[in-house]
Amino acid sequence: MVVLLLGGLLSLSVSAQNLPADTLQEATTMTLQVGKVAYRGDSIANVIFPPLQKFPPLTFKNAKEAQKYQQLVANIKKVLPFAKLARLTIVETYEVLETLPSQAARAAHLKAMEEALKQQYMPILKRLSRSQGRLLVKLIDRECGQSGYQIASAFLGSFKANVYQGVAFLFGQSLTKRYDPTGDDFMVERVVRLVEAGQI
Repeated sequence: MVVLLLGGLLSLSVSAQNLPADTLQEATTMTLQVGKVAYRGDSIANVIFPPLQKFPPLTFKNAKEAQKYQQLVANIKKVLPFAKLARLTIVETYEVLETLPSQAARAAHLKAMEEALKQQYMPILKRLSRSQGRLLVKLIDRECGQSGYQIASAFLGSFKANVYQGVAFLFGQSLTKRYDPTGDDFMVERVVRLVEAGQI
């Protein structure tokens, strides 16, 4: 549901500002699985580490290119938790909608969710730069497997989705952009994997 805010927010974004550490909990920390396994009639500790990502080392032509990469890393670390939060919110909202008895109850729940999300996250998302907003739209597609437009259309209908898309278009953005991990977004995918593995 966070993606529903993006249409208006991509344009309202001003220069990036650091968020307070407690604003959004880091959703990309490395987790370990710890347990016990039987071994020759006894039990021993079993620790499973997440897979480590291995990429060829990067070489930069100049300092400007290196700085651009460092900015990409910083931007991904800032917006990836929002993309993961969007996925969790969408799954949770869908599960709640399945339990509601009528279309009117579902519509009321969606309206309440939209208002609550705007109230809670609008001040934070307004502080994103345009490049961070573009990146967030793509990362939401990566996390959810659907573009922001498709998600908005599924939950709010095509009319509201078109309104959000229109607002985004006025400011040179698009909610229909798809994530392409093997093409245009190859470097983004590399950084996201390293961040998710806790390697950077």
